[in-house]
Amino acid sequence: MHYVYLLKSKKTSQYYIGCTGDLKKRVGQHNANESSYTKNKGPWEVRYYEAFYSKNDAFQREKQLKKNKSGLRELKKRLGESIK
Repeated sequence: MHYVYLLKSKKTSQYYIGCTGDLKKRVGQHNANESSYTKNKGPWEVRYYEAFYSKNDAFQREKQLKKNKSGLRELKKRLGESIK
């Protein structure tokens, strides 16, 4: 399985969108400051994820969410209070 995930920083309230084949390991890497973009902004928590059988489909979805701010904005709108 491949995952597109949305993290939220407990420290800064920032969001981060990523894609991985091992969600638990990747979140651990973010929280261990092993990712340059999320370094020193954690701890991070998973607020949302989507699972895909196809790696390509997962990367396309990540790209769609990151392409412009409207992807993340629409996701936040759809999830409402669940994402906060």
